[in-house]
Amino acid sequence: MDTGSFFDLFYTNVLETSLLEIIAVLFGILSVWFARQANLLVYPTGIISTVIYVYICFRFQLFADMGINLFYTSMSIYGWYLWTRKDMNRKARPISWNTRWQQLTGVFLLPVLYVLILLLIYAFMKNDQDGYMQTYVPYVDSLTTSIFLIAMWFMARKKIENWIYWIAGNIVSIPLYFAKGLVFTSFQFTVFLVLAIMGLTNWIHLYKRDLQRTPSVPHQHLPNAVS
Repeated sequence: MDTGSFFDLFYTNVLETSLLEIIAVLFGILSVWFARQANLLVYPTGIISTVIYVYICFRFQLFADMGINLFYTSMSIYGWYLWTRKDMNRKARPISWNTRWQQLTGVFLLPVLYVLILLLIYAFMKNDQDGYMQTYVPYVDSLTTSIFLIAMWFMARKKIENWIYWIAGNIVSIPLYFAKGLVFTSFQFTVFLVLAIMGLTNWIHLYKRDLQRTPSVPHQHLPNAVS
């Protein structure tokens, strides 16, 4: 595609973008911005965005992404609870690295989730008269869904690695949504990618700052820890 065709497509898609998608994009970006700062507002803003995207993804036959947005909504409620829950010392859950076992669990879950999600889409589309399963969309859609499921779980538990999964999923999602004609959503994932990189560096900074404030804390949160 030459530069002129690219911008023509971009302009056409912008004109066709619905107000609902714009609202979802804005709240989605706000959510990631608050997540970068480890701010509790990540969850109410995220819930607004994901509920809207359940409807949008259903319309555009992104069924795996529709499912993940339902999961995001429930995980946002779960994460909201975890982030506000305090321990016996009245301290909130700290930012931490995954243990080695938790890291391996994430790596193992990725192909398992991918296969399960793809099978669910196949079952849902068993009367596939439009040839949807013959395109690349359900396979890429299942991959991004698998990555984001793990990312959301790690974020709810304030694990730094959540940003690594967000970065990987965003890179794949940008061309997927652009090809589907959801140009503002594609733009959103581009912003998400930048914010995810910033989030990763910021959470590492916050983690190191917390260690300096509490030097007596054992190092079970370091990524190479066994426990």
